[in-house]
Amino acid sequence: MNGETVADLADWRRRVSDLYAEIRRMPEPPQAWEHWRDTRDTLFKCHPQSAIEEAKRADFTGLNIYPYDPALRFLVTLDPVEGEALNLPAGVDGTVQALPFARTNGLQDRLGGELTLYWLGGYGGGVFLPFIDATSGSETYGGGRYLLDTVKSADLGRTEDGRTILDFNFAYAPSCAHAPRYICPLAPRQNRLPFPVRGGERS
Repeated sequence: MNGETVADLADWRRRVSDLYAEIRRMPEPPQAWEHWRDTRDTLFKCHPQSAIEEAKRADFTGLNIYPYDPALRFLVTLDPVEGEALNLPAGVDGTVQALPFARTNGLQDRLGGELTLYWLGGYGGGVFLPFIDATSGSETYGGGRYLLDTVKSADLGRTEDGRTILDFNFAYAPSCAHAPRYICPLAPRQNRLPFPVRGGERS
């Protein structure tokens, strides 16, 4: 990448980080979601690092997002787990090592299962929560969506009692869902929810 591209990428990362910091300060989840939706639409429309192909940006009118559903916002506890690390394909970067470290407790009744959180290897690391559900491949991207990716600042935070906020209205598709030039780590089969999750970004 040349210097201009690197500067643009740093700016994109900074804007996304600022966005999630703003969301965590907003007291009403629906209004935070509207801010998330509108800001991302602007970034995807105008920013040089948008995953939307440049030739298509002039006609881009916004990401396809499900309406906000308060029933898809959960406060979960995390139970420690151990397991072998997964090696997720990551294009020119080779593979990304994802080590399972926690399992959610609080999704079963509504979504039919629980999800594993992974710690990404490499410099700095980060929490990664991808998932597949019954909409994947029909209503949403077939490779699944992301809910947490702290390397990219996608993190809704925790409550005062230490429970983790998982709001599936903020689920988003990886960049490879928008353009073939990207190769993204996809959700492993271990993180498949049997019920549909009609919140967040759709196809």
